[in-house]
This record gives sequence, structure tokens and C-alpha cells, in this order.
Amino acid sequence: METEPCCEAHNDPGVTATDSEVKEAIFGLVDGNSLSELPRAPAEEGEELFGSEQAETQRSAAENKDTEIKSPSDPEQESGETGCKAVKKFKKSNSWKMVRFQDPSTEDDVLERDSSTESLFPEYATQEWTSTSFEDLFMAEDWTEITEDRLLRKKVLEPGTPQGPHPAWDQEVTVKMQCVLEDRTVVEKDCKLVFVIGEGDVNQALEECVMSMQKGEITLLLTDSQYAYGLLGREPDIPAWAPLLYQLQLLDFREKPDPLTLPIADRIRIGNQKRETGNFHFQREEYSLAARAYCVALDVLTTRSKDGNDVGVKEEEEEVQDYRVKCLNNLATTQVRLEQFDEALHTSRDVLTLEPNNVKALFRVGKLLSDKSEYKEAMEVLKKALKLEPATKAIHVELSKLVKRQSGGKETQEWKPKPAEMLGDNIAPFLIPSKKKPSGISWKFILGALVVALGSLVTSMILTARN
Repeated sequence: METEPCCEAHNDPGVTATDSEVKEAIFGLVDGNSLSELPRAPAEEGEELFGSEQAETQRSAAENKDTEIKSPSDPEQESGETGCKAVKKFKKSNSWKMVRFQDPSTEDDVLERDSSTESLFPEYATQEWTSTSFEDLFMAEDWTEITEDRLLRKKVLEPGTPQGPHPAWDQEVTVKMQCVLEDRTVVEKDCKLVFVIGEGDVNQALEECVMSMQKGEITLLLTDSQYAYGLLGREPDIPAWAPLLYQLQLLDFREKPDPLTLPIADRIRIGNQKRETGNFHFQREEYSLAARAYCVALDVLTTRSKDGNDVGVKEEEEEVQDYRVKCLNNLATTQVRLEQFDEALHTSRDVLTLEPNNVKALFRVGKLLSDKSEYKEAMEVLKKALKLEPATKAIHVELSKLVKRQSGGKETQEWKPKPAEMLGDNIAPFLIPSKKKPSGISWKFILGALVVALGSLVTSMILTARN
């Protein structure tokens, strides 16, 4: 999802005709995958400079099919009663958060998602799971409250390890789970879901519940929409304001692995998943969650390697850098939406450190500097962006704004787009003086004076004749 938020609060009222183009330019996410990016995803418009990040993401996705993961999916087909067959490649599905961080499988086959309604817990097909209304379940007395508001509660079906520890914040957990709506439509199902508590990989209900469980425990989890997908729901399967009922088992938990201990390929895979999670939250306008996901992705996408001299490793590190650029651009976009303009400027400069000719970052830096009244540096940055993308209207619009700001709002000169072949380091040819009004007395003024004088003369003669 590349979007670059522009400082909306700092918009210049002087130029409004093409503000929509500027916003498009600034609000595109680096990779606007086809997540659910709500009202308007951080994707950009196709071929122009700040064109759809989706296009960029799709291109990178085509190159890295094996590392892309999306929505929560149905469970993979099982090999055995409870176990799942590990997968090396993942297929897209309707659900967004079936993220997996376990080591890639050595198998080459790609298993199709299990779309059947067969239960992962056939021995626990209780009446509460199959038919009881959610209203009755929220009122039942034999359930344990996870939160004080009674909107998140659980019922233990099989206890875990006696006196065993509970998972804690920032630990990696592995669960088997399935989820249904009140009409018992299965909307999530996974026999080995791995996520890190506190990193937004799954909804809040699952994070809160697993921290109350012990290893091996099987439980029913009932959650109000407030702890699940809220007023937006999750297209296409979970409607707005929908409460959910889960069956889940805590299979294992451990400390989150240090990214530097992982192979570069795994860092890329995990970092890309985290970035897509951020895109999902961005499109839902959950900007704080999106920013957190992008920061986690950047932590994973490290480039230090013991085998730095290996040619294959260098190529992978270059790919890591590409993903870092996307994450940084997305993070800067999100920071602008959060009105963290100084942080957005710093993040955009980090992009330029890795990729000096990144036009999206140059444009954002130029606009943010212009909004901070640092006109000289803003002009230099925008000139560089224009030289790289001379046909982009958004840059011309921002330069026009900048010129007017420098002149104090006076219409002394205006910026007009010129053919690309005329572009040089000197922007003087692009500054077209506005038409000035001719000096001297206007002929309309002279004519008016003559009419008044003639009228006075006629009036004087009439009065004289009467006298």
C-alpha cells in the first residue's frame, strides 16, 4: 500500500484548483496491496509519479510470490487428526491475518485452503458452539470475564498445563483456532496460526485471550465487535459490528526470535507480512496501528549479515533495502496522517539516504519543508524531483504554491508546466511573469471625464437661457 500524506493542516488556500492531484500525490502508500484500505487506500493513481502503490506492490509481489501473505485464510489441509501440513508458499484468501512466521517448509507443494465447514475440534461440538445465541452466551454465568466490560469472555473446555505460565506481551504464540458468526458461518480457520502478541498481527480479542491461557488449553472465546473488527467489519465475510465466537487451543509459546538470527529470506518474508498488516490498518484509517506495524517491519528488515561477501546474500540484502524503502515511505505517509510532520520529514530523509532519487520521498520532503517555511531547501528538493519526473503535475502544483509563498502571496509570477525536453537545472524558464496592467491613464477614465464635462456645460447653458 505507496501513499504519502501531505500536511493537510498546512494546506495553502492560495492554490486550490489542483489540490486533489496534490493529495493524490502525497497520500499514496508505497504498497497499496489490495488489502481492505477503507475509504481510500493509500494506493495511488496508476502511472503518474505518485501513482498507485498498488502497481508497485503488485510488481514486487509478482517477483516475490513465495513471500506474500494476506488475509486470514481458511485452514490448510491437515495431515493427521490435529496437525497441519507445513507450507512453504501461501495463497491469498478472503481473510487477511493468517500470517505465519514459522520457518518455511522444505516441501514444494502448495496446499489449497480448506474451505469446508469441518470442525478442527470435533470432540468439542458443544451446544454453545453449534446453536446457542450470542445474547445468551454473553449472559451465561459459567463463563470467565477477560475484560471488566463483559464484552470479552471465555469458557475453558479443557484446561492446560497445571500451574503453567501464561504467554506474555511480545512473545510469539502458536494456536489452533476457528471462528464463526452468530449464524455459525465459518469466517476464520487455521490449525497453526503463529503471531506475536502486541504487534497487531491478529485482532485484540485473540491477543487478550491467549495471555489468559496455559499451554494445551482449549477454550471458547466470545468477543464483541469492539475487540474484533468493529464498525468496518472485514470484507467480504465479516459484517460491521459483528460479534464472533472462537474455539482455540494454545499449542505453544516462546520468546520472539531475534531478526538477526533469521536467514535474510525469512526476514524479507516476515517484514513483508508486517508491512501488509500496516497497509490493512492504514486502509481502515487505524493510523497508529499502521505506524506500529511499519516500525515492526523495519525492525525485521535488517541488513547486517555475517555472509556479506556472498553474491547471493548481497542480492537478498538489496531486496531487503527495497522493502525498507517501501516501509519507510508508508510510515512517513502514516505520520503525516497523524500530523507528526517532523517525524514524517525525518522518515522521508531516511528514504533518501537509501534511495536518493526516490521521487515520492523528494516530493514529500519538499512539501513538508515548504509548509515549515524553509523555502530555499524546499525549492532545491522539488527541483530535483521535477528533474526526475518532469511530467508530474503534482510537482508543478507544489512549486507554484512555493513560488507564491515566497512572494508573500503576490501574483508576481506563476509556475507553469513545460515540456520535459526543456527541463534543466535552472528553473528560470519555468517562471512565467504574470501579465501586468499597462501603466498610464486609462482611456475609460478620460472618456468618463469628457462626458461629465460635457454634461456640466449643457446644464450651464440651459440654466443661463432660462434666466
